[in-house]
Amino acid sequence: MLIKKLAQLSLTVCLCSALTCVASDDKREAEFALDVQKDLSSGRVVWLQAQDKAFLSLYTEVASNSPEGVVILLHDMGAHPNQAKIIERLRTFFPEHHWSTLSIQMPLREEGAKIEDYYGLFPESKERLFAAIDFAKAQKAEKVVIIGYGLGALMATAALQEKSTHVNGLVTISLSSSDLGETYAQTLPFIASLTLPMLDIYGELDSPDVVSGAKERHTIGKLKSQYRQIKLDNEGHLYLNDNGLLVKRIYSWVNRVISHKSQEIPRICSSKD
Repeated sequence: MLIKKLAQLSLTVCLCSALTCVASDDKREAEFALDVQKDLSSGRVVWLQAQDKAFLSLYTEVASNSPEGVVILLHDMGAHPNQAKIIERLRTFFPEHHWSTLSIQMPLREEGAKIEDYYGLFPESKERLFAAIDFAKAQKAEKVVIIGYGLGALMATAALQEKSTHVNGLVTISLSSSDLGETYAQTLPFIASLTLPMLDIYGELDSPDVVSGAKERHTIGKLKSQYRQIKLDNEGHLYLNDNGLLVKRIYSWVNRVISHKSQEIPRICSSKD
């Protein structure tokens, strides 16, 4: 099965090399797929389809008999569905607390590409997210929450400007500020027209584009009852000091706003434990 999927990826590479097109770096995706599957210790591989192309996803089912739904995870720029620290921790934490997770491979550019180089991949990222939502619904998920990190957060807001059906909540981690000259990077208009619960969480020492836009996002978001913003003190974009606190804040919000519960938050070990 894996060989067949990688062959499909290689075919796409050949086609794109002969044409002028903006598509994901399929060679990098194939390399990530091999590495992720080799080191995978929890969850199972699921190959989803978008735009006639297969892409890697990791589905980790809930550990209890009372599932709340599915959390869809979108990694940061140039990463993969088991991105160390943040995505990996969220992917394995939620299934222990009544939520299955589906972490998907987002489109990639070549190594070293900048965020503006990724804008051309936003239509493809939208289709991948929609495929993930469809998969979650096929698993009989009663609720679907999307958690995007960095570029994954921006891709989520761009996709949900067009379609929010079957999505119950959105969490953005380190969401960058709006790029007024780019259609796919309009975070402020997205928040202004917000129709679903949203948690906007970032670090005090985050990337400059994240921090600079946080005040504007809060100014607009405070007019929307569905919006909440949290700043984590002394944390940068990688949340190295205590990513356990990041997970705790996200879980607390999901538990209260989406699940409508106020139970005690489980202890979450920090990266220093």
